[in-house]
Amino acid sequence: MTTETTLVLSGTGKTGRRIVERLSARGVPVRVGSRSGRPPFDWEDRETWAPAVLGVTSAYLAYFPDLAVPGAAATVGSFAELAVASGVRRLVLLSGRGEEGAQLAEHAVRRSGADWTVLRSSWFCQNFSEGSFLDMVLAGEVALPAGSVAEPFVDLDDVADVAVAALTESGRAGHIYELTGPQLLTFAEAVEQIARATGRQVDYVQISMEQFVSALAEQGEPEAAVALLSYLFSEVLDGRNAQLGDGVQRALGRVPRAFSDYARDAAASGAWRHALTPAHRSRVAEYRDGKEARLRRPL
Repeated sequence: MTTETTLVLSGTGKTGRRIVERLSARGVPVRVGSRSGRPPFDWEDRETWAPAVLGVTSAYLAYFPDLAVPGAAATVGSFAELAVASGVRRLVLLSGRGEEGAQLAEHAVRRSGADWTVLRSSWFCQNFSEGSFLDMVLAGEVALPAGSVAEPFVDLDDVADVAVAALTESGRAGHIYELTGPQLLTFAEAVEQIARATGRQVDYVQISMEQFVSALAEQGEPEAAVALLSYLFSEVLDGRNAQLGDGVQRALGRVPRAFSDYARDAAASGAWRHALTPAHRSRVAEYRDGKEARLRRPL
């Protein structure tokens, strides 16, 4: 058991909580970097940074809300510099494939003086069960402005496994890992696999960007979130990431999990069944109301 503490930023998020669980299982002292953490951490409050890195030797950096937002790279760079000055020796950055803002953040971390590792990924499988698309799946229709462009959806369990290896094992410093699944799928094909795994009808419907933005606004999504999703679907989802990476194989010596395996396991866990809490029922109803409005609105 090591006595060196690892800080996991966004430690209650989709990747962060998986990393915290794995590190804890290994007996690694972990500090959860979140607004509810002890001490608390907030990317927007620099007064929380120094207490969060005190006594820490390695850190996982996941920037919220996304490295694509203006100013993200400068913020990550400032944190990396402070962390290194405080004694942090190893930094692992969750980055984005094909995103200019993410690459600027990578350069900032590489200049910090730490032993760095970069994990590049794009769309997560778990977006359909834990993220933005869950309510659509529950409603039985995933309506997105994504056409025939294919994506190598990556399983977050693979991302977490690579992150833990980079945080705790030697030989990962100075590496950029392109993390993808083992196959390319369009969003329609991904939804088809979810429908097959759940045994119920879940349809994919391609809509225009205008309809997508309008639906998000009707559902009360913040302007920043709408702008981010619009950027991801209009610019990043243009085919630039329609190729497989070998990051999982290089880092772990095994093949990445297939989307079909993710869908089967998520269905078996009840991800698309027990999630129908009152709050989810309300959001699904809002989504269905928005769907009816979209059908009445001419293209």
